[in-house]
Amino acid sequence: MLAAEAMRLAAVEVLCPTAATRGEAAYPTLAGKRVYDSRAVPLEDLDGDAPFTPVIALYTTESGVSLRGPMAAADDTEADAVLDIVAELAVSSDDDGETIADAMIAEDPKARLVLAALCSQVRRLLERSQSGGLWRTVVKRIIKTEYQSFAVPQLGLRWQRITIRMHCEVRDDDYQMTDGGLPEPIRSLYAKLPADSYAKIQLATLSAHFAPELLPSLREVRVTTAGVTSGL
Repeated sequence: MLAAEAMRLAAVEVLCPTAATRGEAAYPTLAGKRVYDSRAVPLEDLDGDAPFTPVIALYTTESGVSLRGPMAAADDTEADAVLDIVAELAVSSDDDGETIADAMIAEDPKARLVLAALCSQVRRLLERSQSGGLWRTVVKRIIKTEYQSFAVPQLGLRWQRITIRMHCEVRDDDYQMTDGGLPEPIRSLYAKLPADSYAKIQLATLSAHFAPELLPSLREVRVTTAGVTSGL
């Protein structure tokens, strides 16, 4: 469902604005430019001069559409999607002799506060900020928000990583059959994005996959009244 992808791409733009990547504005979170779409932080992006690097990764994990009720029309639907926002304090780690980027494993109260602040920045931007209005044009309402820590308490392992799961009601895909092009709401999102934004570049390649569908011309109309049928 493209509406779910629109929700994620809009969040990428809000959390890592194109104006900030151009150097025209400040980054709005502690993660700075390290906001990743559907992938984890690469090792080369870590700050080698800091004890850890705050990062954000966004994933669309679930989405669906259902009728509003048993008597609803085919186009009377409600759609929902889950946005997973993985916030972590990343460090380089050894994995069977290979150096990788992973969340820091440490019970550090100061680091935990930094992580909590990062999570709070994310929610504030999406839910309340003016820039978050872009995201809220796709998301009708947030149904539920969960915070999931990453830990194995039985082994005494606790990673500095929190997944924010935002269960959202979103606009369903609305296809432009005769005009072609991107369906709503991703079409409106595309129009609002900065020209050189990451999200707009990703969406630009999709439009060609939705060709217009030519409808057959109307050849005849029949009207039946009181048992008499006439044709036009």
